[in-house]
Amino acid sequence: MAEKLLRDYNILGRKKSKKERKRAVLADNKARGKIGQDFTEVRYVIGGYETKKTGRGSDFRAIRRDPLTGKIIESKLVEVKTGGAKLSKLQKKTRRKKKGKYVVEHGDLPF
Repeated sequence: MAEKLLRDYNILGRKKSKKERKRAVLADNKARGKIGQDFTEVRYVIGGYETKKTGRGSDFRAIRRDPLTGKIIESKLVEVKTGGAKLSKLQKKTRRKKKGKYVVEHGDLPF
């Protein structure tokens, strides 16, 4: 609550415009999303996956390889959503195409 009040006013104590407040909220959401994505990516790496950023429809591809042969055992696309975010049209389309190989990780940050 205090964060919201501080965000509504500038350094001189004047109330920010609606556009400025909206910009601040979007910047906060973007930062939370990036932190959530990085946190999930680290969890996958600790779980034995390689991760590779993808360009469209998902955040990253998680690949698990056989340690002896180096062949791919499992590969899946991962999309991370924080807060109440919904899937975009492209993400829904990708999920339909990939069926079980597309994972949507929901949840808030651990802190």
